[in-house]
Amino acid sequence: MAEPTPALRKQIERLRDALTKDGEEKQASSLAGILIAAERLRELAPSRIERSRASLLGETLGRNTPVPVDRETAASLADIIFPTEIDGMAPLFDPTITQAVGTIIDEWMNFEALSTVGITPAKTCLIYGAPGTGKTRLAYWIAHRLDLPVLLVKLDGLVSSFLGTTARNIGNLFTFANRYRCILLLDEFDAIAKVRDDPQEVGEIKRVVNALLQNLDVRQNIGLTIGITNHPKLLDPAVWRRFEIQLEIPKPSFEVRRAIAEHFMPPVEAPDSHLRLIAWFTEGSTGAEIESLVRTYKKATTIRKEDRHGLLDTLRQFATLNAARVQIDRRALLFDDSINLFKAMHDDPTLGFSMADIGDIAGKDKSTVSRWLGRQANAGIDCGVTHG
Repeated sequence: MAEPTPALRKQIERLRDALTKDGEEKQASSLAGILIAAERLRELAPSRIERSRASLLGETLGRNTPVPVDRETAASLADIIFPTEIDGMAPLFDPTITQAVGTIIDEWMNFEALSTVGITPAKTCLIYGAPGTGKTRLAYWIAHRLDLPVLLVKLDGLVSSFLGTTARNIGNLFTFANRYRCILLLDEFDAIAKVRDDPQEVGEIKRVVNALLQNLDVRQNIGLTIGITNHPKLLDPAVWRRFEIQLEIPKPSFEVRRAIAEHFMPPVEAPDSHLRLIAWFTEGSTGAEIESLVRTYKKATTIRKEDRHGLLDTLRQFATLNAARVQIDRRALLFDDSINLFKAMHDDPTLGFSMADIGDIAGKDKSTVSRWLGRQANAGIDCGVTHG
């Protein structure tokens, strides 16, 4: 297998598949490892090994560098996104997440210093969390900070209907990534890293997962492999163990939600009370859902330029058109009596609204709001006495 002909390689692949079919998983796995090793031996000698500012070995990806393709369909298996094409704005996360991500970047930017004490940065990172929390954007931003191109895997092209082809595609991708300095990005990672013991899956999926595990084990220190998933429970336990970093991106806190709303608001200028109410209203929402609400707000304020007090109508419109994205209790308050909504806004310590803030939202002066809430409070006391 040092210099295999296509016919020889095909015979080995057929033998591997036959062993798998007969239940000889261990021998089939050994043959899969031999095939992967043989594929690496076929790599061309690096034509221009360079050392980056982070002292990384490997070749530089250029715009004309050919990417691996599926042998059966000739479709490319990945796209290349260069650092200059990535938004340099840091994603908005809670401080603990920001600090943790900064540690990953610092390790890679100080590669040479770490190598002097026999330590290398983490080669693999799994980012997981709910859809819309900024996982993919984070991966791109890490690549931008490290000045490395992203090798974005096309999962639909990677998974082939031909027996054994998917595992070979995975091997070819990792061979390519181990030659060039890059971030290998496996988005929607659960599509190929399914649980091997799932009775609904055929043997092909098991071979794919095995090939993935073997390639993750031999990832070279010339770049980072990032897997992204919205469904961490679908991942094989063995896949989890292959990732040195396992970073969960939670839904944003109140302060982060406010910052996200402010980030997407320009060129519209929204008062602070509006930003805070948007953050309060979107409790449990993701950054993508907050961005969607801000777009609705900007449309409404552009159409009703003279009306600064239409925020509640905008929120009701959004809640009607996006019912599943809004928490039930928040939606109920929006469509309840306005006095109950204003009381909830005033009493919430996180929102911290004054009478003047509520007046700005309602289009009333603060004394009117104070009388409203006072009457409701008195009514509540009277009800309590009566029922007592």
